Amino acid sequence: MAPASEMSIQVNGEPRRCAAGLNLEQLLVELGYRPPLVVVEFNGEILPRGRWGAQQVQESDVLEVVTIVGGGS
Repeated sequence: MAPASEMSIQVNGEPRRCAAGLNLEQLLVELGYRPPLVVVEFNGEILPRGRWGAQQVQESDVLEVVTIVGGGS
């Protein structure tokens, strides 16, 4: 059984452990993402960046994180 300070979520189809009590933006940083460079689907809904700070992450939430890649010619 996990300590109360951790929880299980799913990120890009993979189970992950993370600290409890984080908002979405804090979670992305903890997982090593750069928030300005990603788009997030949170439990089936694409969340606008303006809501990330208020969106608490809970046990069993499902995230799809897509990194925006610049470039091209």
